[in-house]
Amino acid sequence: MLPLAGESPLGPLLPEHPEELYVGIVLFLIILAVMWKVVVPMFEKTYAERTAAIQGGIQKAEAAQAEAAAALEEYKAQLSSAREEASRIREEAKTQGAAIVADMRQQATEESSRLLANAKAQIEAERAAAVNSLRSEIGGLAITLAGRIVGESLDDDERARRTVDRFIADLETQSVEQA
Repeated sequence: MLPLAGESPLGPLLPEHPEELYVGIVLFLIILAVMWKVVVPMFEKTYAERTAAIQGGIQKAEAAQAEAAAALEEYKAQLSSAREEASRIREEAKTQGAAIVADMRQQATEESSRLLANAKAQIEAERAAAVNSLRSEIGGLAITLAGRIVGESLDDDERARRTVDRFIADLETQSVEQA
């Protein structure tokens, strides 16, 4: 094949003037050297900074995650401790409540026993007073009645007392036999 007009005999890729090729190569090498000395270190620096920032972020995230896990464990421990404390307080309250109830029951029992003893003593005292009062009244009535029946005066105290005692004894035996 024959070269066309305006075409270099070596092919379409080769320039017509070889000086252009040399200048292009020299300029390419100069640009390559400038890139290698200026631009590549800046890219490397930026890459290193980004890598450090990413690594730092990852480390910070890992540290924060570890701190959060430690805080969670501490929270769980505190929660467990608080639950145990609450359980212990509930048990103490139950124990104290049972003791208070037992104490109150004992006090109530003692108070009722005391009131019952006082009431019995008061009833016994009133009964004794009533018996004495009735004896004297019944004795007087019996002596008067006996004096009217017998037709003589029973003013003698000793005789009157014996008559009253006998009358009361008869009444007691009659009430026992009827019951």
